[in-house]
Amino acid sequence: MRTVLVASDKFKGSLGAPGVCAAVGRGLTAHRPDLRVVRMPIADGGDGTLDAAVGAGYARREVMVTGPTGQRLAAAFAWQEETATAVVEMAQASGLDKLPGGVPSPLAATTYGTGELVRAALDAGASRIILGVGGSASTDGGLGFLEALGALAVNRRGRALGRGGGALADLGRLDFTTLDARLATCQVILATDVDNPLLGPRGAAAVYGPQKGASPADIAALEDGLRHYADAVHRACGSDPNVSEAPGAGAAGGLGFAALAVLEATTRPGVDVVLELVGFADALDGLGEGDLVITGEGSLDAQTLSGKAPAGVARAALARGLPVAAVCGRRTLTTEELQGLGIARAYALTELEQDLRKSIRNADALLGTLGHRIADDWFPAA
Repeated sequence: MRTVLVASDKFKGSLGAPGVCAAVGRGLTAHRPDLRVVRMPIADGGDGTLDAAVGAGYARREVMVTGPTGQRLAAAFAWQEETATAVVEMAQASGLDKLPGGVPSPLAATTYGTGELVRAALDAGASRIILGVGGSASTDGGLGFLEALGALAVNRRGRALGRGGGALADLGRLDFTTLDARLATCQVILATDVDNPLLGPRGAAAVYGPQKGASPADIAALEDGLRHYADAVHRACGSDPNVSEAPGAGAAGGLGFAALAVLEATTRPGVDVVLELVGFADALDGLGEGDLVITGEGSLDAQTLSGKAPAGVARAALARGLPVAAVCGRRTLTTEELQGLGIARAYALTELEQDLRKSIRNADALLGTLGHRIADDWFPAA
């Protein structure tokens, strides 16, 4: 029996990774009932990481946290008791899609809720926390995150500092001696596909601020605040002053910097972390000649080339000599670029429906049709 391993990321704004894998699998088996389809939702360390971990057998733990603008909301982390490992997805608490009414708050949005999720993981007994970052609504340098974990921040007048990146320029003093003591014995892994530094033209404010609704004036203010904050962190904890320049320090509005400088986190490519979580290598070991791997994400574009989930899947499959096809909402990569990643062929929803809104709305059915096409192309009837 031929096996198809469907390991896809989400189609953002349309279908989550579990839905994508299910739809493609349904199309494959509707046309070729003799195929064995293994569905494995994945992510690149950003939003969708929690779903991938739960799909791999982790328990979902619900907790109430503070949203990016201060509202209380329900969030979750993934928990594996036997390894005392927690998977925390920052988008669950501090993501753009948690903004009330979708209204951006570039200067006031906070990462406090993500810190509350980490604290809940510590309460569960975590000795290892995988922190998946991406889709952040905030550019507060991760200060809110640290405050939720016990750090104290006061303004230049000795009063409690306001939340959000807009308040960083008024930071007077930081105290990390009050941090949760359990962090000292907890390994923190920063899972991200972002290699940006904290500051400068490739930094958190300049590159990602506009996505969060920041105006040019806001970006300048955030940059100044982050620079002042980075100096304060160095003075308070004696961290390497060059941490702000480290790859990943600019992830999630600077939360990467907080994790690296204060929690001494280790940075790893998000897709590599997730593929380990879901047991992707073991799944590949179960494939052989005549089998197929299908990966995908909403858009196969230039960002895919810099470490997104399909690139990680294709790289691992290629190392074992396994063919890879991809599904996507749209595609801008050339055939040569795809083949350079190890993807033999891509199938886009736009081949079936060129109206973007209709494509997004009908992604489930369209992916089923693409699954049918893939079965035709790769497993033709005898």
